[in-house]
Amino acid sequence: MREPAADRSVRNLGVLQRTASTSRVLNLVEIGGAKKGDPEYHSQPFFTTPYLNQSLVVKHIVRSDERYVLDDQRQTATKVILPFERSDLRMGGRSFLVGQRGWRNIVREAGGGAEGSNIDRDIRLLTALDEIPSLDPFLLREHLSRRGFTIAGCYFAISDADLARMHDFVASEIDDLIRLTFADASDSSSYADKLVRVLLSPEITEQLEPFRIALRLEGEDYKEGLFSWKGFLYYKWLFSELRPKLVDVLREIPLLRVTGHKDPDLMVHIERTRRRLVEALEAKRREIADVLDVYDRAFADLTKNGKPLAFQSFLLRASDMFLMLGERIGVISHITTAWRYRFPDARSPAASVEEVFDILKDFDHLVSSLEK
Repeated sequence: MREPAADRSVRNLGVLQRTASTSRVLNLVEIGGAKKGDPEYHSQPFFTTPYLNQSLVVKHIVRSDERYVLDDQRQTATKVILPFERSDLRMGGRSFLVGQRGWRNIVREAGGGAEGSNIDRDIRLLTALDEIPSLDPFLLREHLSRRGFTIAGCYFAISDADLARMHDFVASEIDDLIRLTFADASDSSSYADKLVRVLLSPEITEQLEPFRIALRLEGEDYKEGLFSWKGFLYYKWLFSELRPKLVDVLREIPLLRVTGHKDPDLMVHIERTRRRLVEALEAKRREIADVLDVYDRAFADLTKNGKPLAFQSFLLRASDMFLMLGERIGVISHITTAWRYRFPDARSPAASVEEVFDILKDFDHLVSSLEK
């Protein structure tokens, strides 16, 4: 079997595992270790190829020394990392980019050279992963479901890294509901501290029964409603973290200085793209804020206005909003991350005319893709 090229950038996958954010990394190694006793994990795997189903999938900013394997000039690619030793990720791994020349052959060889529906299905799944800007669990589940993939729910849990960072934010968000649901609670903060992890975990336990009663949901509607609620809490938190970074990028884009020879035609295009990009990012920021405001008003109907059916109805029709929020937040996350990676010194961002043209064109394409 021809191996994918060794990737020096992922020599210490243990570090990647400890710092993984679900919006950037899908850690199938960790999921496999935690869920190996779950029947659904085996009956509805993410990848049907065992080797792939013990990989890490990463939304990766393409480095200059990687561009030769790609036919386009994309700034971000979907990277699949195949660990040398799954029990010790510090040993590193080999990787490939979805879309690099010959990547389908690499997938087939990772499966032992097998042909057939399982390999074809995994190739289609990788193509679907490459279509979205983020690997956050809510966008991922909705996108893959609409592409016809049936995958166990354990693959769409919020990571421990994100849970730790979300904890205080979610606790403050649900404080009113805790006061309403646990009327005998003299200290709602102690309830919040215990319930946040339970609420955001993939399992539905008896500790959440008061919430089920408050939401007036049963069976599958309860599972879907709870998933939707987690999703909006997740996106509110994620947007609260992204917003100041976006403000910085919006301020810096007009300040980006072009160095070296300035081709007049390229400069005209750069200035037009620069203005269009700033306006489009502002518009996407407002769209995200508007949808989250719809959630806030629905939640207020439950906690302040005593209208649980209004919030229930909102949750059960929320899947379209997941796609909208996930796609927009994913694009903004990519742009803010890629921008700071390329321009760490916010005081004097500068690049050649060709590089400025490529960066702005890529960002503009990403934002424009949200309208399709």
